[in-house]
Amino acid sequence: MKYLNYLIFSLIIIVSLSSCQEKKEEKKEILRPAKYELVRKTNSLQIRNFSGVASASEAVELSFRSSGVVTQLNAKTGKKVKKGDLLMKLDNVQAQLTYQQSLSALNSAKSAMNTAKSSLKRSKALYEKGSYSLSDYESAKNSFQSALDKFESSKRKKEIDEANISYGYIYAPKSGVIADVNIRLNEVVSSGQVVAILNAGENVDVVVGLPESVINKVSMGMSTQVTFSSLEGQEFLGQIIQISPIVDNQSSTFPIKIDIVKPISSIKPGMVANVKFTFGSKEQSNTDMLIVPVKAVGEDGDGTFVFLVNSEDGKKGVAKKQHISLGELTNDGFLVKEGLEEGQLIATAGLQTLLDGQKVKLQ
Repeated sequence: MKYLNYLIFSLIIIVSLSSCQEKKEEKKEILRPAKYELVRKTNSLQIRNFSGVASASEAVELSFRSSGVVTQLNAKTGKKVKKGDLLMKLDNVQAQLTYQQSLSALNSAKSAMNTAKSSLKRSKALYEKGSYSLSDYESAKNSFQSALDKFESSKRKKEIDEANISYGYIYAPKSGVIADVNIRLNEVVSSGQVVAILNAGENVDVVVGLPESVINKVSMGMSTQVTFSSLEGQEFLGQIIQISPIVDNQSSTFPIKIDIVKPISSIKPGMVANVKFTFGSKEQSNTDMLIVPVKAVGEDGDGTFVFLVNSEDGKKGVAKKQHISLGELTNDGFLVKEGLEEGQLIATAGLQTLLDGQKVKLQ
Protein backbone atom coordinates (compact mmCIF):
# COMPACT_ATOMS: atom_id res chain seq x y z
CA MET A 1 0.00 0.00 0.00
CA LYS A 2 2.80 2.36 0.88
CA TYR A 3 4.52 1.42 -2.40
CA LEU A 4 1.39 2.28 -4.40
CA ASN A 5 1.03 5.64 -2.69
CA TYR A 6 4.67 6.40 -3.45
CA LEU A 7 4.24 5.51 -7.11
CA ILE A 8 1.16 7.74 -7.49
CA PHE A 9 2.92 10.63 -5.78
CA SER A 10 5.94 10.25 -8.10
CA LEU A 11 3.73 10.30 -11.19
CA ILE A 12 2.01 13.48 -10.04
CA ILE A 13 5.38 15.21 -9.58
CA ILE A 14 6.60 14.11 -13.04
CA VAL A 15 3.43 15.35 -14.73
CA SER A 16 3.66 18.67 -12.89
CA LEU A 17 7.26 19.19 -13.92
CA SER A 18 6.48 18.35 -17.55
CA SER A 19 3.60 20.85 -17.56
CA CYS A 20 5.81 23.59 -16.16
CA GLN A 21 8.51 22.86 -18.74
CA GLU A 22 5.98 23.00 -21.56
CA LYS A 23 4.69 26.34 -20.27
CA LYS A 24 8.22 27.67 -20.07
CA GLU A 25 8.95 26.46 -23.63
CA GLU A 26 5.75 28.06 -24.87
CA LYS A 27 6.82 31.37 -23.39
CA LYS A 28 10.28 31.23 -25.05
CA GLU A 29 10.08 33.06 -28.43
CA ILE A 30 12.69 32.46 -31.11
CA LEU A 31 13.39 35.57 -33.21
CA ARG A 32 15.05 35.49 -36.61
CA PRO A 33 18.23 37.62 -36.68
CA ALA A 34 18.19 40.36 -39.31
CA LYS A 35 20.94 42.65 -40.56
CA TYR A 36 19.83 46.17 -41.35
CA GLU A 37 20.94 49.57 -42.62
CA LEU A 38 19.62 53.09 -42.42
CA VAL A 39 18.07 54.67 -45.47
CA ARG A 40 20.32 57.63 -46.17
CA LYS A 41 20.72 60.42 -48.65
CA THR A 42 23.46 60.76 -51.23
CA ASN A 43 24.52 63.56 -53.53
CA SER A 44 23.15 63.14 -57.05
CA LEU A 45 26.59 63.72 -58.53
CA GLN A 46 28.26 60.36 -59.16
CA ILE A 47 32.00 59.90 -59.02
CA ARG A 48 33.60 57.05 -60.98
CA ASN A 49 37.30 56.19 -61.22
CA PHE A 50 38.98 54.41 -64.12
CA SER A 51 42.57 53.48 -64.85
CA GLY A 52 44.39 54.79 -67.90
CA VAL A 53 47.86 55.09 -69.43
CA ALA A 54 49.74 58.28 -70.25
CA SER A 55 50.90 58.77 -73.83
CA ALA A 56 52.45 61.51 -75.91
CA SER A 57 49.88 63.80 -77.45
CA GLU A 58 51.32 63.03 -80.87
CA ALA A 59 52.95 59.62 -81.29
CA VAL A 60 54.23 59.27 -84.87
CA GLU A 61 54.88 55.78 -86.24
CA LEU A 62 57.84 55.85 -88.61
CA SER A 63 58.25 53.43 -91.52
CA PHE A 64 60.00 53.11 -94.88
CA ARG A 65 58.00 53.22 -98.10
CA SER A 66 60.32 50.69 -99.71
CA SER A 67 62.07 47.48 -98.71
CA GLY A 68 65.78 46.98 -98.14
CA VAL A 69 68.68 46.65 -95.73
CA VAL A 70 69.24 49.28 -93.03
CA THR A 71 72.65 50.81 -93.69
CA GLN A 72 72.44 53.83 -91.40
CA LEU A 73 70.68 54.08 -88.04
CA ASN A 74 70.88 57.37 -86.17
CA ALA A 75 67.72 56.89 -84.09
CA LYS A 76 68.09 55.69 -80.51
CA THR A 77 65.46 55.32 -77.82
CA GLY A 78 65.25 58.47 -75.70
CA LYS A 79 67.18 60.61 -78.19
CA LYS A 80 65.90 64.12 -78.84
CA VAL A 81 65.66 65.00 -82.51
CA LYS A 82 64.79 68.08 -84.54
CA LYS A 83 62.53 68.29 -87.54
CA GLY A 84 64.44 67.25 -90.67
CA ASP A 85 67.12 65.17 -88.91
CA LEU A 86 68.08 61.99 -90.79
CA LEU A 87 67.08 59.07 -88.59
CA MET A 88 67.85 56.06 -90.80
CA LYS A 89 68.30 54.96 -94.40
CA LEU A 90 68.25 51.83 -96.53
CA ASP A 91 70.67 50.35 -99.05
CA ASN A 92 69.28 52.04 -102.19
CA VAL A 93 71.53 50.40 -104.80
CA GLN A 94 68.64 49.08 -106.88
CA ALA A 95 66.71 52.33 -106.64
CA GLN A 96 69.81 54.32 -107.62
CA LEU A 97 70.42 52.05 -110.61
CA THR A 98 66.83 52.38 -111.76
CA TYR A 99 67.05 56.15 -111.40
CA GLN A 100 70.21 56.32 -113.50
CA GLN A 101 68.50 54.26 -116.21
CA SER A 102 65.51 56.59 -116.15
CA LEU A 103 67.78 59.63 -116.35
CA SER A 104 69.57 58.18 -119.37
CA ALA A 105 66.25 57.38 -121.05
CA LEU A 106 65.05 60.92 -120.38
CA ASN A 107 68.15 62.43 -121.99
CA SER A 108 67.67 60.22 -125.05
CA ALA A 109 63.99 61.14 -125.28
CA LYS A 110 64.87 64.84 -124.97
CA SER A 111 67.42 64.57 -127.76
CA ALA A 112 64.93 62.76 -130.01
CA MET A 113 62.31 65.39 -129.28
CA ASN A 114 64.68 68.22 -130.18
CA THR A 115 65.56 66.47 -133.44
CA ALA A 116 61.90 65.94 -134.27
CA LYS A 117 61.19 69.58 -133.43
CA SER A 118 63.92 70.81 -135.80
CA SER A 119 62.64 68.51 -138.53
CA LEU A 120 59.12 69.86 -138.05
CA LYS A 121 60.31 73.47 -138.41
CA ARG A 122 62.19 72.61 -141.60
CA SER A 123 59.24 70.69 -143.01
CA LYS A 124 56.91 73.58 -142.25
CA ALA A 125 59.15 76.09 -144.02
CA LEU A 126 59.46 73.87 -147.11
CA TYR A 127 55.74 73.17 -147.12
CA GLU A 128 54.98 76.89 -147.05
CA LYS A 129 57.32 77.39 -150.07
CA GLY A 130 55.62 74.56 -151.90
CA SER A 131 58.69 72.34 -151.84
CA TYR A 132 57.14 69.83 -149.40
CA SER A 133 53.97 67.84 -149.76
CA LEU A 134 51.20 67.96 -147.20
CA SER A 135 51.70 64.31 -146.29
CA ASP A 136 55.39 64.90 -145.60
CA TYR A 137 54.52 67.88 -143.39
CA GLU A 138 51.89 65.86 -141.48
CA SER A 139 54.38 63.04 -141.01
CA ALA A 140 56.86 65.49 -139.48
CA LYS A 141 54.16 66.78 -137.13
CA ASN A 142 53.29 63.22 -136.01
CA SER A 143 56.93 62.38 -135.44
CA PHE A 144 57.37 65.44 -133.24
CA GLN A 145 54.22 64.64 -131.22
CA SER A 146 55.40 61.05 -130.68
CA ALA A 147 58.82 62.27 -129.55
CA LEU A 148 57.19 64.82 -127.23
CA ASP A 149 54.94 62.16 -125.66
CA LYS A 150 57.93 59.87 -125.12
CA PHE A 151 59.85 62.73 -123.51
CA GLU A 152 56.98 63.51 -121.11
CA SER A 153 56.65 59.80 -120.21
CA SER A 154 60.38 59.52 -119.53
CA LYS A 155 60.22 62.67 -117.43
CA ARG A 156 57.44 61.23 -115.23
CA LYS A 157 59.30 57.93 -114.80
CA LYS A 158 62.43 59.80 -113.79
CA GLU A 159 60.44 61.70 -111.13
CA ILE A 160 58.94 58.44 -109.80
CA ASP A 161 62.33 56.72 -109.61
CA GLU A 162 63.81 59.78 -107.92
CA ALA A 163 61.00 59.60 -105.31
CA ASN A 164 61.73 55.89 -104.81
CA ILE A 165 65.23 56.82 -103.72
CA SER A 166 63.79 59.17 -101.09
CA TYR A 167 61.60 56.31 -99.82
CA GLY A 168 64.78 54.72 -98.47
CA TYR A 169 65.35 57.61 -96.07
CA ILE A 170 63.47 58.55 -92.89
CA TYR A 171 63.71 62.12 -91.66
CA ALA A 172 62.15 63.39 -88.43
CA PRO A 173 58.78 64.86 -89.47
CA LYS A 174 58.67 66.92 -86.26
CA SER A 175 60.86 67.74 -83.30
CA GLY A 176 60.47 65.33 -80.40
CA VAL A 177 61.90 62.30 -78.61
CA ILE A 178 62.42 58.82 -80.03
CA ALA A 179 60.19 56.61 -77.88
CA ASP A 180 61.06 53.25 -79.42
CA VAL A 181 63.25 51.71 -82.13
CA ASN A 182 62.22 48.31 -83.48
CA ILE A 183 65.10 47.51 -85.86
CA ARG A 184 68.86 47.07 -85.89
CA LEU A 185 71.61 48.03 -88.28
CA ASN A 186 71.91 45.72 -91.35
CA GLU A 187 68.44 44.34 -90.71
CA VAL A 188 66.10 43.73 -93.66
CA VAL A 189 62.87 45.72 -93.37
CA SER A 190 59.67 45.72 -95.42
CA SER A 191 57.67 48.55 -96.87
CA GLY A 192 55.24 49.93 -94.29
CA GLN A 193 56.87 48.14 -91.34
CA VAL A 194 56.90 50.35 -88.21
CA VAL A 195 60.56 50.77 -87.36
CA ALA A 196 60.39 53.53 -84.72
CA ILE A 197 58.00 55.75 -82.78
CA LEU A 198 58.53 59.47 -82.35
CA ASN A 199 56.83 61.31 -79.49
CA ALA A 200 56.18 64.80 -80.80
CA GLY A 201 54.46 67.75 -79.18
CA GLU A 202 54.63 69.07 -75.63
CA ASN A 203 51.22 67.89 -74.40
CA VAL A 204 50.52 64.60 -72.63
CA ASP A 205 47.33 62.58 -73.08
CA VAL A 206 45.80 59.77 -71.04
CA VAL A 207 43.99 56.93 -72.80
CA VAL A 208 41.15 55.32 -70.80
CA GLY A 209 38.76 52.50 -71.71
CA LEU A 210 35.16 53.12 -70.54
CA PRO A 211 32.43 50.43 -70.33
CA GLU A 212 29.19 50.77 -72.27
CA SER A 213 27.32 51.73 -69.09
CA VAL A 214 29.34 54.93 -68.85
CA ILE A 215 30.37 55.89 -72.39
CA ASN A 216 27.14 57.79 -73.10
CA LYS A 217 27.65 59.95 -70.00
CA VAL A 218 30.86 61.56 -71.24
CA SER A 219 31.16 64.31 -73.83
CA MET A 220 33.83 66.28 -75.67
CA GLY A 221 35.46 68.92 -73.48
CA MET A 222 34.27 67.30 -70.25
CA SER A 223 36.64 67.95 -67.31
CA THR A 224 38.25 65.18 -65.28
CA GLN A 225 40.77 64.86 -62.44
CA VAL A 226 43.92 62.88 -63.21
CA THR A 227 46.40 61.48 -60.69
CA PHE A 228 49.46 59.24 -61.02
CA SER A 229 50.56 56.71 -58.41
CA SER A 230 54.17 57.67 -59.06
CA LEU A 231 53.43 61.37 -58.43
CA GLU A 232 51.86 61.37 -55.00
CA GLY A 233 49.92 64.41 -53.86
CA GLN A 234 49.61 65.92 -57.32
CA GLU A 235 46.33 66.21 -59.23
CA PHE A 236 45.98 67.44 -62.79
CA LEU A 237 43.04 68.83 -64.69
CA GLY A 238 42.14 66.85 -67.79
CA GLN A 239 39.73 67.41 -70.68
CA ILE A 240 38.23 64.82 -73.00
CA ILE A 241 39.46 65.48 -76.54
CA GLN A 242 38.55 62.22 -78.28
CA ILE A 243 35.76 59.63 -77.86
CA SER A 244 35.83 56.45 -79.90
CA PRO A 245 32.41 55.36 -81.23
CA ILE A 246 33.67 51.79 -81.67
CA VAL A 247 34.38 49.29 -78.89
CA ASP A 248 37.89 47.87 -78.61
CA ASN A 249 37.75 44.12 -79.29
CA GLN A 250 40.53 43.26 -76.84
CA SER A 251 39.29 45.20 -73.80
CA SER A 252 35.55 45.38 -74.71
CA THR A 253 35.63 49.06 -73.74
CA PHE A 254 35.34 52.36 -75.61
CA PRO A 255 38.72 54.17 -75.73
CA ILE A 256 38.71 57.88 -74.95
CA LYS A 257 41.60 60.33 -74.91
CA ILE A 258 42.06 62.93 -72.18
CA ASP A 259 44.39 65.90 -72.57
CA ILE A 260 46.26 67.03 -69.45
CA VAL A 261 45.81 70.80 -69.45
CA LYS A 262 49.04 71.67 -67.65
CA PRO A 263 51.41 68.71 -67.81
CA ILE A 264 54.79 68.60 -66.11
CA SER A 265 58.02 66.98 -67.25
CA SER A 266 57.66 64.27 -64.58
CA ILE A 267 54.72 62.75 -66.48
CA LYS A 268 56.19 60.15 -68.84
CA PRO A 269 54.41 58.13 -71.54
CA GLY A 270 53.47 54.72 -70.16
CA MET A 271 52.73 55.89 -66.61
CA VAL A 272 49.57 54.44 -65.07
CA ALA A 273 46.97 57.11 -64.32
CA ASN A 274 43.76 57.22 -62.29
CA VAL A 275 41.05 59.32 -63.89
CA LYS A 276 38.12 60.58 -61.81
CA PHE A 277 34.87 61.35 -63.63
CA THR A 278 32.02 63.30 -62.06
CA PHE A 279 28.64 62.55 -63.63
CA GLY A 280 25.50 64.57 -63.06
CA SER A 281 24.31 68.11 -63.76
CA LYS A 282 25.57 71.08 -61.76
CA GLU A 283 21.97 72.16 -61.19
CA GLN A 284 21.40 68.97 -59.20
CA SER A 285 24.72 69.00 -57.36
CA ASN A 286 23.12 70.23 -54.14
CA THR A 287 20.09 67.96 -54.37
CA ASP A 288 20.33 64.89 -52.15
CA MET A 289 18.54 61.66 -53.05
CA LEU A 290 17.78 58.56 -51.01
CA ILE A 291 19.88 55.49 -51.70
CA VAL A 292 19.58 51.82 -50.72
CA PRO A 293 22.17 49.04 -51.12
CA VAL A 294 21.63 46.53 -53.91
CA LYS A 295 21.48 43.60 -51.47
CA ALA A 296 18.48 45.16 -49.72
CA VAL A 297 16.30 45.19 -52.84
CA GLY A 298 14.10 42.28 -53.91
CA GLU A 299 11.63 41.77 -56.73
CA ASP A 300 8.26 40.05 -56.99
CA GLY A 301 5.23 40.15 -59.25
CA ASP A 302 4.30 43.62 -58.04
CA GLY A 303 7.74 45.17 -58.62
CA THR A 304 10.76 45.94 -56.46
CA PHE A 305 10.55 45.96 -52.69
CA VAL A 306 12.48 46.19 -49.44
CA PHE A 307 11.69 44.99 -45.93
CA LEU A 308 11.25 47.84 -43.49
CA VAL A 309 12.16 47.00 -39.92
CA ASN A 310 9.97 48.79 -37.36
CA SER A 311 11.66 48.81 -33.97
CA GLU A 312 11.06 50.72 -30.77
CA ASP A 313 14.04 49.62 -28.71
CA GLY A 314 16.61 49.07 -31.46
CA LYS A 315 16.91 45.40 -30.49
CA LYS A 316 13.73 43.77 -31.73
CA GLY A 317 11.42 44.68 -34.56
CA VAL A 318 8.84 43.63 -37.11
CA ALA A 319 9.64 43.24 -40.82
CA LYS A 320 7.23 44.93 -43.20
CA LYS A 321 7.30 44.46 -46.95
CA GLN A 322 7.42 47.83 -48.73
CA HIS A 323 7.28 48.28 -52.52
CA ILE A 324 9.39 51.13 -53.82
CA SER A 325 10.25 52.89 -57.09
CA LEU A 326 13.94 52.83 -58.00
CA GLY A 327 16.08 55.17 -60.06
CA GLU A 328 19.59 54.77 -61.43
CA LEU A 329 22.13 52.27 -60.13
CA THR A 330 25.25 53.91 -58.64
CA ASN A 331 28.42 52.65 -56.99
CA ASP A 332 26.69 52.87 -53.59
CA GLY A 333 23.36 51.30 -54.57
CA PHE A 334 20.01 52.22 -56.11
CA LEU A 335 18.64 55.73 -56.03
CA VAL A 336 15.08 55.75 -54.63
CA LYS A 337 12.37 57.74 -56.39
CA GLU A 338 9.56 57.02 -53.93
CA GLY A 339 8.45 54.62 -51.19
CA LEU A 340 11.03 55.36 -48.49
CA GLU A 341 12.03 58.11 -46.10
CA GLU A 342 15.39 59.03 -44.67
CA GLY A 343 16.25 57.29 -41.40
CA GLN A 344 14.07 54.21 -41.91
CA LEU A 345 15.57 50.80 -41.21
CA ILE A 346 15.69 48.20 -44.00
CA ALA A 347 16.79 44.56 -43.91
CA THR A 348 19.90 43.81 -45.96
CA ALA A 349 20.06 40.01 -45.87
CA GLY A 350 17.81 36.96 -46.25
CA LEU A 351 15.07 38.63 -48.27
CA GLN A 352 14.04 35.29 -49.79
CA THR A 353 13.16 33.78 -46.40
CA LEU A 354 11.92 36.90 -44.65
CA LEU A 355 8.12 37.18 -44.27
CA ASP A 356 5.87 40.21 -44.10
CA GLY A 357 5.03 40.85 -40.41
CA GLN A 358 7.74 38.52 -39.12
CA LYS A 359 9.41 39.44 -35.82
CA VAL A 360 13.17 39.82 -36.05
CA LYS A 361 16.15 40.48 -33.84
CA LEU A 362 18.30 43.36 -35.04
CA GLN A 363 21.96 42.73 -35.63
